Amino acid sequence: MKTGPDPSSVRIPGPWRHRDVSANGIQLHLAECGEGPLVVLAHGFPEFWWSWRHQLVGLAEAGFRVVAVDLRGYGDSDKPPRGYDLWTLAGDLSGLIRALGERRAAVVGHGWGGLVAWTVAALRPRMVRSLVVLNTPHPLAVRRAIWTDPRGQGKAMAAQVAEFQLPVLPERSLRADGAARVGRIMRARSGPVWAAAPEFAEVLTRGREAMLIPGVAHCALEYFRWAVRSQLRPDGRRFAAAVSRRVDVPVLQVHGVADPCVLERTARSSARWVAIDRYHYRTLPGIGHFPHQEAAPATTAMIADFLRD
Repeated sequence: MKTGPDPSSVRIPGPWRHRDVSANGIQLHLAECGEGPLVVLAHGFPEFWWSWRHQLVGLAEAGFRVVAVDLRGYGDSDKPPRGYDLWTLAGDLSGLIRALGERRAAVVGHGWGGLVAWTVAALRPRMVRSLVVLNTPHPLAVRRAIWTDPRGQGKAMAAQVAEFQLPVLPERSLRADGAARVGRIMRARSGPVWAAAPEFAEVLTRGREAMLIPGVAHCALEYFRWAVRSQLRPDGRRFAAAVSRRVDVPVLQVHGVADPCVLERTARSSARWVAIDRYHYRTLPGIGHFPHQEAAPATTAMIADFLRD
């Protein structure tokens, strides 16, 4: 039997409130802060809600009701055996908005959370007031770049994504030695300044502990497995057709230029899937894959200014 920290261990105290919300047939854990128009924050891999701690406080102070959710399979949210496709994950996020008593929200996502955010904006545009994505190209931009830029974007992603398709072994690798691999992944994807910062040690400790929660490693890998396997299945073709329509809500795309995993040219190519007058692109030189943590004040200010406008 797998052992590890209790899922409730991610309910880290702070100037926010923890609660559980039923959405799309599962229970989602979230941290909430502030009052005002709703902003939903969706994390990436290998993180959990706490990666948004700076934005929870900063955006709340800017006059927003801010919610950082543990995505399906992560933290203290439910970990069902299925549902790690972007169709279902988008349903989780839109269901969460409704469960919070709102008809619309600003949706902010990073990594896998960014892919979910893009999907919600494409499939349920009436629920999205505005969209912010950090180091996350449009899902079709990623798919296209892997095939058309094999020595660039393809090489940057191929080895790890291919490994994650194997059964059992990747889960063991993520959990081995106290989830030490989580630390290696985050260090490899981070900019040099943040990797040397005092807070980086706590980030790695929190991330490793969250990955050791029973079921999290498997669920996190199921996202990657769907992404590859769906290419060969009808649901993948249906998904590509569904998200190919242009997003017609205001979009802010922020990209840390030093990200070795998601190349800037891939991120910038997302513009073709957004209405021309709705797209805003900003870069952060020297910042890696985690701008919301690496350059928290600048990233929070960019988001707040965009949401206010």
